Amino acid sequence: MVSCNRRVLLKGGAAFAGASALGLPAIVRAQAAKLKIAHLVPLTGFLGAIGGYAQLGAKLAADEINAAGGIMGKPIDLVSEDSVNPATAATKAQRMIEQDGAAVLFGEISSASSLTIMQVAERNKKVFFSTGARSDALRGKNCNRYSFHCDIPNTVMVNAVGTALKQQGMVKGKKFVTLTADYIFGHDLLKAAKAFFDANGATLIGDELIATDVTDFSPYLLKIRQAKPDVVCCNLAGNQVTNLVKQYAEFGFPYPLVGFNLNTGDAWAMGEGNLSGTWPTVWYHTLDNPASKAFVAAFSKKYDKPPENHAWIDYVTLKLIAQAIEATKSIETDALIGYFEKETQFDIMKARKGYFRSWDHQMVQEAYPFTVKPKGEMKDKWDMLVLGAAVPVAGEPLESIYPTKTQNPCEMKS
Repeated sequence: MVSCNRRVLLKGGAAFAGASALGLPAIVRAQAAKLKIAHLVPLTGFLGAIGGYAQLGAKLAADEINAAGGIMGKPIDLVSEDSVNPATAATKAQRMIEQDGAAVLFGEISSASSLTIMQVAERNKKVFFSTGARSDALRGKNCNRYSFHCDIPNTVMVNAVGTALKQQGMVKGKKFVTLTADYIFGHDLLKAAKAFFDANGATLIGDELIATDVTDFSPYLLKIRQAKPDVVCCNLAGNQVTNLVKQYAEFGFPYPLVGFNLNTGDAWAMGEGNLSGTWPTVWYHTLDNPASKAFVAAFSKKYDKPPENHAWIDYVTLKLIAQAIEATKSIETDALIGYFEKETQFDIMKARKGYFRSWDHQMVQEAYPFTVKPKGEMKDKWDMLVLGAAVPVAGEPLESIYPTKTQNPCEMKS
């Protein structure tokens, strides 16, 4: 009886093994037929609103790539999740590599979260494209071989707005007060702002570091009233900019409010009549460029609203990742790094093409100052901003507005 049961068990086990031999490769083949790409972006917290746009841009790019046949004939499996905070972002990035089998990672807006993902990418030797983090330190003292930076850094934002302010006579001899986000991004932006003020004859008479969970700015606005500056400069991020601008308008100050950081999604949330002054951006949906117009039309058709700058940059980033994999016929890390370090030029839907510098992996591209339409001239809630001329001007090298090796040294470990 035991012998019989044993024979039955062996027969059943053999049958199971045979089924496994037939079935598992099919599952493996199905998984291998898709190319997993990981996308992390804040969908909650003070950056959640603009993170939502980034996710929509990434999904649109994935849909278009898949509709055109995928990458090397394989459809993209885009794994897109809320990064939440720096610790959670790192945990999710590690899981996406280990368990999900992601070939490449991209996304993020928070400089603090981007830094933790960069560290995960370096440990696992996987390429990460930081799409929205702007801290110069990520490209400098914190740089690594596996991370690339798609957005303009703080220094470029300061240079873009600073150029416009100088043309308006709002810098030399003027007294500034700054309101700064109290984390790596804000500290870094304040450093760049101070360098600009010192180099151009302005005086910083006050600065306030503000925690990212602050929503009531009245204590800081009362200090501004006492200081009586010529100009107030906002170095905040996310919905804190929206809240500050609304409250600043309520105080009715005579001092112009300008900023060295603003995302268009936050500007739209401020409502008509609250925002004024000069601010920076990396892209805007009214840009007069055929590829840009096509993207705006596709995004607006799919989501019933125009794309914000983070939608654009995550869309473009996934497209250039696809371009690199197709060109190298590889998802191997060394092959992809080599491709980007050749300073290959990409159509990023602007007048001039962009490229990643080989020594710090910063994408070099144009930036723009913008001003705000007068109240009553907006056609809809998105028709708020007037894009200024590209910086640098035509004929000047793109790198003229970026930090140099001396200003922001990056030492990558091989």
